[in-house]
Amino acid sequence: RDTVAELLSSVCKDVETEPQLLSVPPTLTLPNGTNRQDGARLDVSARSFWSTLDRAFVDVRVLHPQAPSNSDKSISQMYAAHEISKKREYNQRVLDVEKASFTPLVFSTTGGMANEASCFLKHLAEKICMKKGQRYSDVMAFIRRRIRFDLLRTCIISIRGFRGTKTQSPSAISDLDLNLVNAC
Repeated sequence: RDTVAELLSSVCKDVETEPQLLSVPPTLTLPNGTNRQDGARLDVSARSFWSTLDRAFVDVRVLHPQAPSNSDKSISQMYAAHEISKKREYNQRVLDVEKASFTPLVFSTTGGMANEASCFLKHLAEKICMKKGQRYSDVMAFIRRRIRFDLLRTCIISIRGFRGTKTQSPSAISDLDLNLVNAC
């Protein structure tokens, strides 16, 4: 979540982590399974991502493909099931109440991602390319590598626990030059 927010803040306006959603009016009918709780939150919101001044909400889910609950599904079925679950829970509420777009970002602990997450990251890479003048391949490789290392770090912490003091945080994404080859 924090990596996605940091990446978005380099190209979007009004980026918030865990923004609180507006209350659902009692007269509004939403499909079954929609989260209607007051104080519900999504992981990240940003303005001007998909289109100018529109607000986009993102919610991140990480799945473990070798979990017993996933034993009878292919990897594409796992991704689709988790995307559908997130959309069922938040999509209609975000569209009707927030008047915004919703994108579920589903990643696996093995480093893969669902279709919508892939489209989201490709669009994000294009925006970063245009803003910073970097090559698309360098930006996309950086984003994928950064997310995979964050997933790996999260998995290791969940297995062995956090030990010791907090280490220095990685360099701010906005300060990095992704074209690693010097121009001659």
